[in-house]
Amino acid sequence: MELVFALGLIAFKVALLIAILLLLPLPLTWLERKIAGHIQQRMGPMRVGWHGLLQPVADGIKLLTKEDHIPAEADRFLFKLAPILALAPPFVVFVAIPFGESVSVLGAEITLYVSNMNVALLFVFAVIGIEVYGVIFGGWAANSKYAVLGSLRTCAQMISYEIPMGFAVIGVVMLAQSMSLLEIVRAQADVWNIVYQPVGFFVFFVAGLAEAQRIPFDLAEAEGDLGAGFHTEYSGIRFAFFMVSEYAVMLLVSVLSVILFFGGWNGVLIPLPPLLWFALKVAFFLYVFMWFRFTFPRYRYDQLMAIGWKVLLPLSLGNIIITGVAFL
Repeated sequence: MELVFALGLIAFKVALLIAILLLLPLPLTWLERKIAGHIQQRMGPMRVGWHGLLQPVADGIKLLTKEDHIPAEADRFLFKLAPILALAPPFVVFVAIPFGESVSVLGAEITLYVSNMNVALLFVFAVIGIEVYGVIFGGWAANSKYAVLGSLRTCAQMISYEIPMGFAVIGVVMLAQSMSLLEIVRAQADVWNIVYQPVGFFVFFVAGLAEAQRIPFDLAEAEGDLGAGFHTEYSGIRFAFFMVSEYAVMLLVSVLSVILFFGGWNGVLIPLPPLLWFALKVAFFLYVFMWFRFTFPRYRYDQLMAIGWKVLLPLSLGNIIITGVAFL
């Protein structure tokens, strides 16, 4: 009976996680349009529902009912596979993400994570790296020069920024003496890692912007010169998969920033529930993502690559050396 309950609880957690990740782009797209509007001194969505609250629903209906067009010269198998490969990895990594310690429900202790892995951080970086295949296959299979250029840019960009991003978290692992995300949060009960690892956080977050392909690092889908980049030829639900994937990666980078550098669900000064602390911190980083999009201009491609290899990589390596000398 206990085994059945445990399996049922895991299935419930996975289903709830998938539902949240699939539905989260609806409020986030509305919020992003509103933030864009106020930054640009306009109102944002106002017509569909009160203050445009139903606009994401209308967009979702449009995407679901739009014609699913596949170019005549496309590789049909890879064209259909690419959105799935882009969407699946950001969803899979969340099984290793803890959102808190545990809560008591009807006398039973329920953990706020699906799996507590000893190498959770390694698992996250290994799985999220697979996402690049979806983008590459999508661009190549479409048989469009704009899509191919977008996918090639993405491949170089994501590989270039994954290296300093991985090095940036080594300092955190050295301080916590563990790759378990739960242990990393517990190690920050007194002092958050941002105090000891400001350089590591800077490198991680900038690299996270590039991994999520958000402005100022959205060279993969630069509208001005590539139409829509690697998903130029996609429409309907397949395009929606790429869009949901982008928001899932944005959420993942925000969650990891909080867990690795800002104490996770550990609060400070104000006595709030741990889960609420965690949600507020993640919401702040999601806002920062949107704020950056409508504040900074897009880099040239040579500038983007120079920042990754000539700035972030040396900074991350230097951070490792300083952390080793100072704390070990």
